Amino acid sequence: METSQYDIAIIGGGILGLSTAMQLAEKAPQWKVAVLEKEEELATHQTGHNSGVLHSGIYYRPGSHKAQFCVAGLNNLVKFCDENEIEYQRCGKVIVATHESELGRLQNLYDRGTANGVPDLEVVGPERLKEIEPYVSGVKALWAPHTGIVDFAKVAGVYANKFQQAGGDIFTGAPVHKITRSPGSVSLETGKGTLQAKNLINCAGLYADKVATMSGEKVGVRIIPFRGEYYTLKPESHHLVNGLIYPVPDPRFPFLGVHYTRNIHGHVEAGPNAVLALRREGYRKRDFSLSESLGSLAYPGFWKMSAKFWKIGMGEIYRSYSKGVFLKDLQRLLPEIQNSDLASGGSGVRAQAVASDGTLLDDFSIIEGQGSIHVLNAPSPGATSSYAIGEHIAGLAVNNFGA
Repeated sequence: METSQYDIAIIGGGILGLSTAMQLAEKAPQWKVAVLEKEEELATHQTGHNSGVLHSGIYYRPGSHKAQFCVAGLNNLVKFCDENEIEYQRCGKVIVATHESELGRLQNLYDRGTANGVPDLEVVGPERLKEIEPYVSGVKALWAPHTGIVDFAKVAGVYANKFQQAGGDIFTGAPVHKITRSPGSVSLETGKGTLQAKNLINCAGLYADKVATMSGEKVGVRIIPFRGEYYTLKPESHHLVNGLIYPVPDPRFPFLGVHYTRNIHGHVEAGPNAVLALRREGYRKRDFSLSESLGSLAYPGFWKMSAKFWKIGMGEIYRSYSKGVFLKDLQRLLPEIQNSDLASGGSGVRAQAVASDGTLLDDFSIIEGQGSIHVLNAPSPGATSSYAIGEHIAGLAVNNFGA
């Protein structure tokens, strides 16, 4: 590290840390800002394993951070992509009710989306659904034509380039091992030396709670990692999916259910499930960390969460190990899909903050400490909202840090 003294240090080189860095460079060009990323490459974890969906803002409680940041973030991000020649597509999404018992929840989603200002939402019947997605079966569906797809790792890369062009520094391969606070400053011991800063912004994703605790904050939540596993449709089966096909989600659980996603590179993914990972970066079933697993088991909120969701959790584990069970869920939306259409795909790990009472935080959580800001919960639609979240955090820094 050639320069070790900064006004602000941002921990985390994913899409939120990089958006925040870029917008700090725009709002406060007089500040020296550094981004610290523990991996050798940027956007390696949640950003790089994202499904690439540009969410429109349907699912989220009106007035929540998710609702506000998603709707604003989508508009800002599309404009950013246009200005920077980043490819995206507005392929649209259908949320499909496959049984009449789901119609009430489908109507609730329409009402939420409308309240959030999502344009051109439409509840459609079977005939119109067949025009949009010919192979989908459902009694009704919610059609969201402005939902889209993009490569979020590419977006993050452009954020990073703009930040560096404005004079910002990015240090990769620089995990933070220790944080020492003193009045008006923070010392960060990293894998590439010690960096001094006046203020700290924590965008560490899967390790956000650990970084916050390391800095002296009492956060009251714990990150519990959930792995999402995908299958991919073989090329000869791509014609079965035009855009994005989702089920009506279970309101008891903050995941959207297995669905079909056509990505910007032309592939079609089916999934994900949501199974507890035994390591925070546990992308494979066999990935295991004794210390991280024990840390989860020692947290009272983990056991309270497990008591609430054990039946759903067992179903997710069963689906993880049984392709037949996974396939059965997929066939609810697309009856023609067969085992032979599916090939093993990738996976991602979602950083889900869990409160001490076992509640899975349903909204973004951004807290302020003394000379610090911590992003403690930013799962989906965090990537879609990245421009708006970065703008918000940069605004907090300008108002509160006075660096």
